[in-house]
Amino acid sequence: MMPSFFCPTEIHPGNGALQKLPELMQRLQSKSVLLVIDAAVLKTPFGQQAQTLLGQSGVSVQTYDHVEPDPGDDLVLAGFEIAHSHHVDTIVAIGGGSAIDIAKAIGILVTNGGKIQDYEGIDRYTQAPLPLIAVPTTAGTGSEVSGSCVITDKASGRKMSIRHARMNPARHAILDPQGLATVPAHVAAHAGIDAFVHALESYTSRQSNAITDALNLQAIEMISASLPLYVHDRHNANAALQTLVGSTLAGMTFGQTGLGNVHCMARFVGAKYGLSHGLSNALCLPVVARFNAAAVAPRYARVAQAMRVCTPDTPEEQGVTQALQAIERLCLEVGIPEGLRAVGANTDDFAQIAKDCLAAGYNRWNPRTTTEADFLALLHDAY
Repeated sequence: MMPSFFCPTEIHPGNGALQKLPELMQRLQSKSVLLVIDAAVLKTPFGQQAQTLLGQSGVSVQTYDHVEPDPGDDLVLAGFEIAHSHHVDTIVAIGGGSAIDIAKAIGILVTNGGKIQDYEGIDRYTQAPLPLIAVPTTAGTGSEVSGSCVITDKASGRKMSIRHARMNPARHAILDPQGLATVPAHVAAHAGIDAFVHALESYTSRQSNAITDALNLQAIEMISASLPLYVHDRHNANAALQTLVGSTLAGMTFGQTGLGNVHCMARFVGAKYGLSHGLSNALCLPVVARFNAAAVAPRYARVAQAMRVCTPDTPEEQGVTQALQAIERLCLEVGIPEGLRAVGANTDDFAQIAKDCLAAGYNRWNPRTTTEADFLALLHDAY
């Protein structure tokens, strides 16, 4: 299959970019807006500024702040009922990936009807969702530009992925580093490593192409250089913006290339031990990077250049080693615990997790074919 690339989102990056909200309201001819916002963000000066700007736009605003990690279909339904009863024509989402995913799902239901379970899978709906303006306040998920949203079916506990490359990304993404200023250090670190993994796994995916390669290498460079500075000083606007833009670049690619073993393992490790998505990725990253490097050594050598730890003249084998060392160093610099042992993992669980990993089918994207025994060994190495 010939590769292709598509990104329908208009992106507005920069310090103070939130000020564009009134202009975007006018461009979208909005009259009734649903503001989906994390309750903690709502209390911050950034959240209050957003409400003020929307008020100045002359639109009717309904605020929905029932946002939780791993959001469930119940939250989507409650938001939909507000949107439907107030004849909402635009959604503004301010928060992390959970807020943006809830907003996406609400927008789908308003125009397509039914329940969100109806749209699990790829291209399962035909009507464009309500226009969405996404304002991420964490630099990690890339949900503002990705073609997917993840909602949990509360009855079964299953995480549903609703994917549509053309219609699921936000219409507009406002990348304002001021929104990242109040994020706790550990949240900033976990989200940032998640973004780095998006870029790394998309770059080394079996489905990568020349366009995604360019975006991912730039994302790797920006995130690796800026994330430690941002984690240690959330008011460093330049570092926050560089990390946020890097996250968005990776968000534009991974839905089109697929991801690899880090995300595969993190999916089940996080569910088993109640860990955040970003932390789960960070704990699995170093061992998976070592495992995969053997299959795509030239790419890891190029990652070393992007992370500024070697030059184009560096021998490939040395470049690979330096890339792996730089990845481990990045995790340590932002305070990631050393191993699954530190977060209470039990090795007795690993056999079942390995089975689940194999069944998930990530071998279609991961650069190195991975058996159940390989997954089990990786889990023990990560311990």
